Amino acid sequence: MPQDTNSMLRTAPDATPEQRAALGKAARRATPRSSHAEFEPPADRPDPLAVLEAQSATRLPELVPIRYGRMTESPFRFYRGAAAIMAADLATTGDSGIRAQLCGDAHLLNFRLLASPERNLLFDINDFDETSPGPWEWDVKRLAASFVIAGRANGFTERECADIVLTTVRSYRESMIRFAGMRNLDVWYSRVDIGRLEALAAQQLAKRGRRKLARFAAKARTRDSLQAFDRLTGTVDGQSRIAADPPLLVPAADLLPEGERGTTQEQLRTLVSHYGRSLPSDRRTLLSDFRFVDMARKVVGVGSVGTRCWVILMLGRDGGDPLLLQAKEAGTSVLAPHAGAGPYRNQGERVVSGQRLMQAASDIFLGWEGVDGIDGRRRDFYVRQLRDWKGIVEPEDMVPSGMRVFGEACGATLARAHARSGDRIAIAAYLGRGPSFDRALVCFAEKYADRNERDHRTLVDAVRAGRLPAALDC
Repeated sequence: MPQDTNSMLRTAPDATPEQRAALGKAARRATPRSSHAEFEPPADRPDPLAVLEAQSATRLPELVPIRYGRMTESPFRFYRGAAAIMAADLATTGDSGIRAQLCGDAHLLNFRLLASPERNLLFDINDFDETSPGPWEWDVKRLAASFVIAGRANGFTERECADIVLTTVRSYRESMIRFAGMRNLDVWYSRVDIGRLEALAAQQLAKRGRRKLARFAAKARTRDSLQAFDRLTGTVDGQSRIAADPPLLVPAADLLPEGERGTTQEQLRTLVSHYGRSLPSDRRTLLSDFRFVDMARKVVGVGSVGTRCWVILMLGRDGGDPLLLQAKEAGTSVLAPHAGAGPYRNQGERVVSGQRLMQAASDIFLGWEGVDGIDGRRRDFYVRQLRDWKGIVEPEDMVPSGMRVFGEACGATLARAHARSGDRIAIAAYLGRGPSFDRALVCFAEKYADRNERDHRTLVDAVRAGRLPAALDC
């Protein structure tokens, strides 16, 4: 059995709040809050292209050019795919010594609207491919830098970007202080729902911004299995099948030779059947009411391009009762070489456990399994619904005031996620009530945005020189 992650992150359970606060204040002496402003890559910093190529070596080679192509499009798209590069950079910066369960890729596009099992619309972190225990500051720094990079892409001034980061980090700090004073159960039940976002919008945004949020929420509620079924499937010989959209969505029937196709389909059937063991008993029963119909390989995201990801079509009572699952390959977290491998042998279980720990409410079909590939290699997967009321922001359409409100929501959400696993009292005491940490993160975010731009240019030059293959986004 894996070691309990919580036991790795928290102080002794019999420690008093005063002792936990003293731990946080003592950490300031070892790592002053102002020191988080610093970022100076060491002389032996890994070549960013070598980091990307090492990841590509484990991925489907025919999809790797799509990943590079997407990452060349802009500094922000590069940043989305460069979590491994930043993890190595963050390992060279100071930390308080206080750990929490990390998202590992906490940029602003990984915060979005999601459905709770009770069909309420929540705002939460979405992507946990890199989740692992580590220094809580790493998530905050990745989030802060993402706002500067996105703000620059929108033509915001340096002062506007700084104001957005200050708001985001202040929201994290003040929320953590609030959580430090709450009972354990109250922290666990805390969540940011659409009502909280609407309240923020009412306080800080003009009528146009409030209308935009309302449209955003309404659109999120339409993004479910029925919508995905209508968009992604067709009828072949009277049967529902996933429609081809190569190279981004390729049915198994088109992807594999006939002999391998049957083997792979059987492996995916086995994965779906066996992964149910990782679900609570009531959800296993629900899953068993659906039957496997079809599957296709899907290209997802930016950093994930090239990993093995399958869309699985299942049907329930009839042809109008679809369930679309996504089975995504889970590799070792990019944090592992720098923060430790964590307690899980199955990387899918790592992802699922981290997600359940950090999210206020998780997809009812979230689970994991391992399966042998056609090449004989054992691979770990996690499974979830393909779509379940997901609302994704479009930062390029934001004005500074809108991005500032969004940053405030992200900061509070990340603090709540960290407070569920790390020592919230120690973290709050370390942060303190003054803006020292907030100002330091503005400096860090600006410096890292500069570094990210240079790394992006390095990739663009390598593609132009023919060192790395790149395909236009499809």
